[in-house]
Amino acid sequence: MEAADLNSDHVRRISAAESLVIRQISLRLLPILFLLYVFIYLDRVNVGIAALEMNGALMFSSATFGVGAGIFFIGFAAFAVPSNFILLRIGPRRWIAQITIFCGLLACGTMLVRTPLQFYVVRFLLGVAEAGIAPGVFYYLSYWFPEAYRARAISAFTVSIPLSQAVGGPVGGALLNLNGIGGLAGWQWLFLMEGLPSVLLGVILLRFLTERPDQARWLSQEQRDWLAGCTEMERRHTTMPGMSPLRALRHGTVWTLSLPFFAFYTVVLAITFWTPIIIRDALHTSDSITALITGAIALLAAIAFPLSAKISDRTDDRCALTALGLVLATIGCAGVAVFRHSPVCLIGIILVQLSNSLVITSFWCLPTKLLKGTSAAPAIALLLAIGSTGGFFGPSIFGALRTITGSDVAGLCALASLALLGSLICMRLRRLPVFSPP
Repeated sequence: MEAADLNSDHVRRISAAESLVIRQISLRLLPILFLLYVFIYLDRVNVGIAALEMNGALMFSSATFGVGAGIFFIGFAAFAVPSNFILLRIGPRRWIAQITIFCGLLACGTMLVRTPLQFYVVRFLLGVAEAGIAPGVFYYLSYWFPEAYRARAISAFTVSIPLSQAVGGPVGGALLNLNGIGGLAGWQWLFLMEGLPSVLLGVILLRFLTERPDQARWLSQEQRDWLAGCTEMERRHTTMPGMSPLRALRHGTVWTLSLPFFAFYTVVLAITFWTPIIIRDALHTSDSITALITGAIALLAAIAFPLSAKISDRTDDRCALTALGLVLATIGCAGVAVFRHSPVCLIGIILVQLSNSLVITSFWCLPTKLLKGTSAAPAIALLLAIGSTGGFFGPSIFGALRTITGSDVAGLCALASLALLGSLICMRLRRLPVFSPP
């Protein structure tokens, strides 16, 4: 009995020490990474709010705006893998900081566009610049958070996506009201004021981030050794230890994983970019009220991230939860199509936004279950590159169908079908031993 009590005390001490390390790492790294992605994602999608004024001022058609919003993802897809090979060479701290600064400068530069071609070029370059940030951070987090805590770490980072929309909606609407001040239109103020924080954060990142756990002087040697031991144990248990980064790019399962993420990105980005216009057309609201409603929906979706991450870590059933998220997106798109000119369409938009929490927190645990070490970074980048092309096709095709048919129904039905297909692929991947729940 005494031996059992001693063993129980030892387990509790280990658990308490482990929790302390994770808490220290979380408090040190996650707030700054969260802020980083709030502003980076805002720089990516604030064009949706700006379009409420910009399209009319510059005489951009729905098709022109759709291509401009989506061409970001062509630049993103083209440079995601090269960007992460650079990251492996110079380290995540310097590379993430440098491209964050560049993203902020390009976001500010969008205020200068006057023609469709200029709009396309700036958006494409913004995609090139941002290509290394998300995969770089996912790779970075894999060295700091053991697998049992990784979905919650990813959630703390990626909850910035809906929160940036929640902040960006009301703030963007307020900035549109600065129209005429200083000789700038409201949409120009929006790009300028929402791009500058990224420049400042990039400078802060250079001084604040620690490259790797073995360099973390703010942890004790015992804590650094524990982290190193977790990393080594996970590396030994992966299906393909020691795979080179180039070989990882050719792995069939990595390419199959890209398909549901492509479906997800196509659907969510199409809805995200067009949400302000869908809401305004359905409710006949002013630009400011439209922006507030857009922000409120994103805030509601953000609440689901911690819960989804906790469920994902506890069940370890990442494929099933990703599939469930895609089913929610399917139902949401179908609901918006059916109730397009009714306030009920807001429920469909909310369901699509809620799918973010399930898909993002669970899906990004899958590549690091399959691959470890330096092979994981280019694989993550490849998944983002392929998936991000959906960010081009979704808004562009949706805008083109809207221009041709004069309605959103055809585009929404296509998005619903694609999300359903992605969920079926996820459930098929779930049969693979590496992705099966314990």
